[in-house]
Amino acid sequence: MEFGPQQIGKFLIAIGLTIVLLGAIFLLLGQLGLFKLHGDLQFGSKNWRVFIPITSCIIISIVLTLILWLISYLRR
Repeated sequence: MEFGPQQIGKFLIAIGLTIVLLGAIFLLLGQLGLFKLHGDLQFGSKNWRVFIPITSCIIISIVLTLILWLISYLRR
């Protein structure tokens, strides 16, 4: 399989659409309050703020693991 300008262009468009979709999903999850859970650390002062989403990352990891496991199970 040769990669010409057409294939590279299609690949870059697919990557761009995937990034836009993931951005929209994260915006939606932020509106639903996912990144404001009890285990998410947030500290700082008037001029700076540090946010460490520990609990949110664990939940996202569990959900992605279950989705990938389900896809693997259904492909057998």
